[in-house]
Amino acid sequence: MTRPQPLTPEALADRLAALLADREPEPGASALRVAVDGPDITCPTDLAAALADRLPALGRPAVVVPAAGFLRPASLRLEHGRTDPDARYTDWLDAGALAREVLDPVGPGGSGEYLPVLWDVARDRAARVRPQPMPSCGVLLVPGPLLQGLGLAFDVVVHLRVAPAARRRRTPAEQAWELPAFDRYDAEVDPVALADAVVLTDSPDHPALLLQGCFT
Repeated sequence: MTRPQPLTPEALADRLAALLADREPEPGASALRVAVDGPDITCPTDLAAALADRLPALGRPAVVVPAAGFLRPASLRLEHGRTDPDARYTDWLDAGALAREVLDPVGPGGSGEYLPVLWDVARDRAARVRPQPMPSCGVLLVPGPLLQGLGLAFDVVVHLRVAPAARRRRTPAEQAWELPAFDRYDAEVDPVALADAVVLTDSPDHPALLLQGCFT
């Protein structure tokens, strides 16, 4: 792992976009599949959008497919209540659907199409959208929490790291019930060790970047 490189949020997005632009998809794949893994307080969707804005200028079309569009129906997701941290950890994301509808089709030998969203969480019903063609040699960014350790076929993982103390300090009171899920994630999965790029986000206006895995 490299030493932490302090960056502004804008410079962080520039640096990560440049790194991703240099990575080719696997042979036979239509996209480089990238996880932007982090709790909501680290704003993974915002970072994914910033990367998607920058990548076309570097010769790589990009799309963002939030993991939030692949949550299970409320009847399954909330079977043990709305504030169960163990259910938050194991039962909310439909990882099988995310693989089947997004990651595998743009991977080697896939159809080259991806589903932008499967489940409308607000209405608790199927989103009823059509698969979209993935631009050739594109970058598909999947932002969301708790994405590692599930066997999902990501080519690159960017993990937005926030230390437990900072996580407790920054998490809104109404979401504090989720904190044990992220403690468990750190203990059981060790997302920092698995990621290719780790962004230290204890101070969101002053992130730092560490590289390992495919970037070293």
